[in-house]
Amino acid sequence: MKNKTIFWQSLGRISYKPAWDYQTLLFEKIIQQKTNPQNSEPTENYFLLCEHNHVYTLGKSGKIENLLISESQLAEKNIEFFKINRGGDITYHGLGQVVGYPILDLENFATDIHWYMRSLEEVIIRTLADFGIVSERLQGLTGVWVDIQRNPRKICAMGVKTSRWVTMHGFALNVNTQLDFFNYIVPCGIADKGVTSMQKELGKEIDLQEVEKTIIKHFGEVFEAQMFPHSLLQTQEKTL
Repeated sequence: MKNKTIFWQSLGRISYKPAWDYQTLLFEKIIQQKTNPQNSEPTENYFLLCEHNHVYTLGKSGKIENLLISESQLAEKNIEFFKINRGGDITYHGLGQVVGYPILDLENFATDIHWYMRSLEEVIIRTLADFGIVSERLQGLTGVWVDIQRNPRKICAMGVKTSRWVTMHGFALNVNTQLDFFNYIVPCGIADKGVTSMQKELGKEIDLQEVEKTIIKHFGEVFEAQMFPHSLLQTQEKTL
């Protein structure tokens, strides 16, 4: 039986490693449930939202040369760096961003990674439309973009990991993000295209909580799921 209930939780501002650990805990919980022959209950689905301190993450297929500053410069600028187990190359997370981590059993929805990625993009496209920003997909490149005909700029990066049809990692939507931090990397390994934010496109600061609420609404619509706020498991202590 498919379970289309998704428990969501907003973690607020949290360092990358505790959020990664928390994701992993939920991810492994679902996999253990799926692989337990004595289990007859439907698997659960989770969706975490947060804002990170300054951090660069490099996916398993990424190239370290796309990090353009040294270890000492990272320390000077108070930027963390992690090699992680998602797909994709290097990206930045930081203040003024809404980061989303869906930990879903796709057997509850559709066992199709292409469908899953396009669905995540659709959630963001609908969210941006509610704030007056026209955004699109750019053929051959994952994520959400604006102004693709004249000057393509990425506004939301995506990268995921799946195992036994269970997902982790997700997307990072630039809301009020300080875009200078993208100058120290080749974002997603794409050297010939820029990045942008909702604030830059609209010329004003945007309320992060309103963006989160809108994302949750559209996530439920796109995935045809019931979205419930939940404390989930006891979160680890946040490192600010």
